[in-house]
Amino acid sequence: MRKPAVVALLPLLFAGCTFGPKYKRPQIQPPASYYAEPQTRENSVADLAWWDLFKDPVLQGLIREAFKSNYDLQLAVARVEQERALLGVSRSQYYPQVEYDASISGAQSQLVPNHTYYGYSFSTFWEIDLFGRLRKLNEAQRAVYFSSEEARRDVRLLVLSEVAQGYFQLRALDEQLAIAHRTVNSFQVTLELFQHKFAGGASSGLEVARAQAALSNVAAAIPDFERQIVAQENALALLLGRNPGPIARGAALVDQYDPPDVPAGLPATLLERRPDLREAEQNLISANANVGVAKANFFPTISLTGALGGISPQLSELTGSGKAWSLAGNLAGPLFTGGRLKNQYRASLASRDQARISFEKAVTQAFGEVSTSLSAHQQLAKAYLEQLHSVEAYRESVQLSSIRYDSGLASYFEIVDAQIQLYPAEGSAVTYDLGRKLALVSLYRALGGGWNLTDSQWASTVGTPSSTQAPTP
Repeated sequence: MRKPAVVALLPLLFAGCTFGPKYKRPQIQPPASYYAEPQTRENSVADLAWWDLFKDPVLQGLIREAFKSNYDLQLAVARVEQERALLGVSRSQYYPQVEYDASISGAQSQLVPNHTYYGYSFSTFWEIDLFGRLRKLNEAQRAVYFSSEEARRDVRLLVLSEVAQGYFQLRALDEQLAIAHRTVNSFQVTLELFQHKFAGGASSGLEVARAQAALSNVAAAIPDFERQIVAQENALALLLGRNPGPIARGAALVDQYDPPDVPAGLPATLLERRPDLREAEQNLISANANVGVAKANFFPTISLTGALGGISPQLSELTGSGKAWSLAGNLAGPLFTGGRLKNQYRASLASRDQARISFEKAVTQAFGEVSTSLSAHQQLAKAYLEQLHSVEAYRESVQLSSIRYDSGLASYFEIVDAQIQLYPAEGSAVTYDLGRKLALVSLYRALGGGWNLTDSQWASTVGTPSSTQAPTP
C-alpha cells in the first residue's frame, strides 16, 4: 500500500511548493478628475498618434531619425537585450546541468613502455525546486526584464518630447532673431530720418543720439540669439545622434499645430498608459519575488548528481573496468548562519517596501505632472492671446506716433519710445507661444502619449514622411 502512495506523491514532490508572498498591486486612489480639469472626459490627447499631434513634416522626420540613432534609446535597447539574456540564464536553472571533462597524457621509461593514457567523464547536476527558490528567482528576473522593456518605452517617449521641445525652442529663437532684425531695420530708418533732419538743422543731436542708442541696444541682442541658435542646433544634433551641424526647419512656431481642445482623460487610466509607472510596478514585482527567494533560503536544497566516465585500457588493467558511473541524491540546508539568512530576509522586506513607496510616489507625481502641464497649456494660451492684443496696440502706437511726428504734433521721444516698447512686446508673444507648445508636449508625455501604438507603429513612416535635409533659413 505504501508504494502506490509514494508514487502518487512524486508529482507533488517535483512540482514543489513556493514560499513567499504573491504579488498584489498596492491600493491606489486616483483623483476623480485632474486638478486643472474639473470636468472629466474619457477621451484623451494621449490617444493621438504622435504624428497626428506633431504635424510639421520636418519635425516628424527629425523624430524618426532620433528613434533610429538616439544614444539613450540605443542604450535602453541594449539593456533590454541584456536583461532578456539574463532571464535565459535564470531559466536555465530549471534544467539539468551537464558538463564534461577529458584528459590525455603520454609516458615512457625503462619499466613502462611508450604508452598514451586518456580519461573522460560526464557529470550532471539538477536542483529540484521543491521550495520554489528557482521559481522566485525566475519571477524576479522576468520582472526586471519587463521593467527594462518599459524603461525603453519611457526613453522613447522622452526622446520624442525632447526632440519636439528642442525643435520648438529652435523655431522660437529663429523668430526672436527675426524680430530683432526687423526692429533694427525700423530703428535704422528712424535714425536716418533724424540724421537727415539734423543735417538740415531741423532736429538736435539729442534725437540722433537717442535713436542711435535704441538701435545699438537691439543690435547687441542679435549675436546672442545667433549664439543660442547654434547651441540649440547642437543640442538637437546630439538627440539625433549626429555630429554638430545645422538643423532643418519647417513651419514657423506660430504655425505649429496646437489643438484647441486637449482633454486629459480619466486619471484611473494613467497607470496603464505611462511606461515609467509600469516600470516602477515591475520593479516592485521583482522586489516582492526576492522576498520569496530569501524565504526559500531557509529551507534545504535537494539535488540529483550523476557521473559517467572511462579510462584508457592500459590504466584499466591496473584499476579494473575502464568505465564507471554514479547517481546520487543530495540534501543540503543551513543549520547555523549567524543571522545571515534572517537579515537577508529582513533586507528583502525593506527593499520591497522601498519599491512600493517608489511606485506610489511615481503614481502620485504623475497625477501632478498632468495637472501642471494641463494648467500651463491653458493659462499660457490665454496669456498668448492677450499678448497678441498688446503687440497690435503697440504697432498701432508706432504708426500713429510716426504720423504725429511727421506732422509736428509729437516729439522724437514719442516715436522712439513707441518703437522701444514694441520690441519686448513681440518677444513676449513668442515666449508665451513657445510656452504653451512646450506645455502641450509635456502634457502628451505626462499622459503616456501614443500608449495604444505598437513598437512597429512607433517607428513606422505612417503620417507625412519628410526629408530632414531641407535647407535651413
